[in-house]
Amino acid sequence: MSSTKKIDLEIKVPQNWSAVTLKQYLDLIRDMEVYKDTPEAVDAALFYHVCGVPAGYLPKLDISIYIDIRTQLYKLMNISDLPLKRIIDVNGKKYGFEPNLSEMEYGTYLDLTKFKEVKMNEDWASIMAILYRPVTNTIGELYEIESYSGKIDKNLFMEVPMDVHFGAMFFFLHTLTDLLKDTQNSLKKELVKMVDNSDTTLIKNGVDTQQSINWLKGISSNTMKF
Repeated sequence: MSSTKKIDLEIKVPQNWSAVTLKQYLDLIRDMEVYKDTPEAVDAALFYHVCGVPAGYLPKLDISIYIDIRTQLYKLMNISDLPLKRIIDVNGKKYGFEPNLSEMEYGTYLDLTKFKEVKMNEDWASIMAILYRPVTNTIGELYEIESYSGKIDKNLFMEVPMDVHFGAMFFFLHTLTDLLKDTQNSLKKELVKMVDNSDTTLIKNGVDTQQSINWLKGISSNTMKF
């Protein structure tokens, strides 16, 4: 007669994304893609990366507990539209989100345009390192951040929780969509003004604007990719 040894295991199920880092999330998404055709393996990836439960422990769980935790995890996976956190704490230091995306420094804009799409991957950690910089001054709800230096420490943001990342991504994409509309409207007005001018004048005044539009179109046309 054989007996099954029960194992005491405390399982903490996050109720929101503040308990999951970008590194954990990327590891999870990577495994879910690899095992997407095997539902049991996808569940195992969720339990492991989000709750820290090794795959070998899953068969030992009571079915009711397994289903309850699985339901909570899938509910969590459907939450991603979160508000922007303008000031965050990273390793005891305050970082502030770019205060005005429409008036960002040229160097900031230039480095952002190097990313052809916005999706939740390791490139996103680099984008976050550009958008969030150390806070230098605060007055009430207003704040100032360090000028962009061109140095990108993406590893710093790999340990930042996902509620911060999701909030920043949604705000970033929505703002870019608005900027695209404004830029297109401005370009149309400028073209009307320049219609009687020479091609040289068109090139002189229009090339940078068109470059901006092409980049904004490329970013805004991509839906949220996780």
